Amino acid sequence: MFVEARPEDEAYMRLAIEEARKAAECGEVPIGAVVVYEPIDRGTRRPTAPQKIIACGHNLRETLKDPSAHAEFMAMKDASVELDAWRLTDCTVYVTLEPCIMCAGLMHQARVTRCVYGAPDQKAGALGTLYSVHSDERLNHRFEVTAGVLQEECVTLLRDFFAAKRKKH
Repeated sequence: MFVEARPEDEAYMRLAIEEARKAAECGEVPIGAVVVYEPIDRGTRRPTAPQKIIACGHNLRETLKDPSAHAEFMAMKDASVELDAWRLTDCTVYVTLEPCIMCAGLMHQARVTRCVYGAPDQKAGALGTLYSVHSDERLNHRFEVTAGVLQEECVTLLRDFFAAKRKKH
């Protein structure tokens, strides 16, 4: 279920890009994420409160020596604390790189409503590139995906990071 970008998507993706820059500053692969909560009335499908950012995160795998410390994983864990719930219903996860199968699986398990990502991931992308966790009819939850928001900026961050890393070696 791929859906078109919404007017607010670029602004939230810019915040995710800022998170990615924080990752790069501490030597991490520059991937950032933001979780936005917008409660929706199930009957009318209208918002019951304004959108608000409830969590942000960036890659911390090297820093924490934790294989699960991906940007979106960290942000979703913080969002769960903020909402005091494991379900992230009515949440959109913005992330600079297409989620891997672990993070897409967490989105499925957390029942997110939508994921918006910047750059596709040809090596591990699980929301349309290699796998389609978000729309797999064998699973009990499906969610919307918007791909390619500020794609060039997200790709450039990653490309520049790895180019600089190769120069050092």
